[in-house]
Amino acid sequence: MKKTNKALLCLLTLSLLAVVLVSCGGGVPKEGLWENATYTTDKEFGNGAKTVQVEVKAGEQSITFTIKTDKENLCDALLEHSLVSGDESEFGLYIKYVNGIQADYDVDQSYWGLTKNGEMLNTGASSTIIADGEHYEFTYTK
Repeated sequence: MKKTNKALLCLLTLSLLAVVLVSCGGGVPKEGLWENATYTTDKEFGNGAKTVQVEVKAGEQSITFTIKTDKENLCDALLEHSLVSGDESEFGLYIKYVNGIQADYDVDQSYWGLTKNGEMLNTGASSTIIADGEHYEFTYTK
């Protein structure tokens, strides 16, 4: 009987540990806006001299990319790792996809808002010069 109790206690402990690990580090579920997302957990990219963080916010969920790069502007650092795509224009890249998530004003009046430390930028990603330690946010807006 003692062996059975120990085995049961061990099984219960392992089950509880699995639940805690899944709830703490499970990332974003691939549903709703995140259904076509490339990444659903925080991710690190590159090995350059500058490190910037880019938080992707869509709906109630968000993940953060930590990018180490030698690129000069934010757009090039993101393109280097295929994290954004869109249409080129005279003003630079009009970003329609961030992390595989589409925001296209022509389709459904949605767009990607770009902020730095929560403050709106006066520049697009193509003309935003980056420095080590900065934090940017792309927010799906509709």
